[in-house]
Amino acid sequence: MKKRNLLFPILVVITGFIFVARLFFLQVVHHDDNDISLKGSAIKRIYTYPERGFVYDRNGKLLVANEQTYDVKVIPNEVKPFDTLEFCDLLKIDKNYLIEKLAKSRVYSPWLPSVFLSQLSKEDYAYLQEKIHKYKGFSIQRKSLRKYPHKSAANVLGYINEVNEELARKNPYYEQGELVGTQGIEKEYENILRGTKGVSYKLRNRLNKVIGPYKEGIYDTLPKPGKDLSLTIDLDLQAYGELLMNNKRGGIVAIEPSTGEILALVTAPNYDPNLMVGRERSKNSVKLFNDTISKPMFDRGLQSTYAPGSPFKLIQGLIGLQENVITPKTGFYCHHGYRYGSRNGAFMGCHCGITGRPIDLRLGIAKSCNSYFSNVYKLLIEKYSSSQESLTHWVEHLHSFGLGNYLGYDLPIGAKGFIPTADYYDKVYPRKTWRYSTIISNAIGQGEILTTPIQLANMIAAIANRGYYFTPHILKKVNGNPIEIEKYTTKKQTTIDPENFEPVINGMFDVYQSGTAKHVKIKDIDICGKTGTVQNYIRKNGVRYEVADHSIFVAFAPKDNPKIALAIFVENGGFGSTIAAPIASLMIEKYLKGTSTSLKWWEERIINTSLEAEYKKQLSIQLLEKSQN
Repeated sequence: MKKRNLLFPILVVITGFIFVARLFFLQVVHHDDNDISLKGSAIKRIYTYPERGFVYDRNGKLLVANEQTYDVKVIPNEVKPFDTLEFCDLLKIDKNYLIEKLAKSRVYSPWLPSVFLSQLSKEDYAYLQEKIHKYKGFSIQRKSLRKYPHKSAANVLGYINEVNEELARKNPYYEQGELVGTQGIEKEYENILRGTKGVSYKLRNRLNKVIGPYKEGIYDTLPKPGKDLSLTIDLDLQAYGELLMNNKRGGIVAIEPSTGEILALVTAPNYDPNLMVGRERSKNSVKLFNDTISKPMFDRGLQSTYAPGSPFKLIQGLIGLQENVITPKTGFYCHHGYRYGSRNGAFMGCHCGITGRPIDLRLGIAKSCNSYFSNVYKLLIEKYSSSQESLTHWVEHLHSFGLGNYLGYDLPIGAKGFIPTADYYDKVYPRKTWRYSTIISNAIGQGEILTTPIQLANMIAAIANRGYYFTPHILKKVNGNPIEIEKYTTKKQTTIDPENFEPVINGMFDVYQSGTAKHVKIKDIDICGKTGTVQNYIRKNGVRYEVADHSIFVAFAPKDNPKIALAIFVENGGFGSTIAAPIASLMIEKYLKGTSTSLKWWEERIINTSLEAEYKKQLSIQLLEKSQN
């Protein structure tokens, strides 16, 4: 009986303790803006949007700024009957738009605000602000839009877009209609650039009218502006590269070898970044993305894959030295080309023009001798007990230069390129009887090998550094403070010993002194380079039809203590010495001297050269082939 008398008081004490503990947790331990009480319909959130961070180039020139704009927002369940004709006239919309947007807003959420009409002009805002009180459920939200003082580097900067319903559901930070970085550095560094929204909580009564701040505003926060970014890009160099690539297709990538900082990332054709802001953004976006012929939204510097051509001979020479199959003085004869396979087998032509005497590594690079590097490749593939083992060693060397994989740079797009492995060839040739002659095109950077312009630029930076590189990157400072990201400050060593680079670099130097780029030599600048011409075929009726070759050039300067390394690809540009080589010299002089004065004739010629007729010719062949199939 006594135990029964004690049971009730014990239950009361336990229950009271539980209530006190829960109350303490809610009011002391867990009193933040995630409190469940803030999620009810009695509380209204009002957000204040911060300014996105500004973006500058490496020299402090403004690339991206902000300008104020205004959105009309709506909460469907708060909308009361109103004069629709007057409202449509105020916003310059038709009634169908009004009905459609209200329906979509209700599907998204009857109680949450969503964007009804975005990007009002200042004039429209001023007029609407006086009358918005007449339209219950509608409000005006101020926000910042991006503004671009220059028409350059759209592919680097990217753009911002309105948050759609899918992203709003996936990421609780965003609400539909807000702005989010969608491409370029706007996407890559969204969390830094966007800042933090401010929020105020308002208490509503049973009639849904705001009656004051919730808990005297103790949960309210102020917006925190986004941080400013300084990029590694040199605006003047970037704009100059875009000028030189006018009416052409291809890419230019320039890197500072000592840091891995990207100095220029040019894709052609490009577009004015201002086309991706404002009320016309949607129409412009459709036009740009639907242009599947010139592809202005496709970054050829990061995404296009090309056979590297003769610049690949540089790395063949380095691997040959490292594997001890040649020395700098090893000589091979060239009889206008290289014969391989059986006694009367296939023949690879060569235009080096040297006959009757042996060609060593330095001269082979300067004159771009196909025979020399085919002999080197033969020795490499025959060095070990099997072609498979030999090729595996060859691939390991290439991977150490960043070829055949993503480099890890801080932009959200790119391509891996392709370096064929032994496993790949074993699948292509199931009997596994392939040998050096089967894959001899690799010797001169053709065959199955594919690289992107940024990969080749990085390869040249590693050569300029005599054996190492830093991961290419586009971010230099945050709010004026230099970045300290280990990924971008750690040297990546190649598999080639430092002493093996000098013979190759001397050959690259001779390219400008007596070789294929002597016509674009710059006074007072010691440039090391390598031309490349890659055959370009289109299939017509099942037969390969040759169109204008791709023009390629790689270079770094100065020879000692290099400040810039770059790669240029010009689609259908012809010989590497014709277009790509002059562009490289002009870019190098522009960066090192601040102006281009030595090659004015070349500058004018390159700027005025249009390859549009060649692109149309290629397109017509492709369309004819497609129609016949």
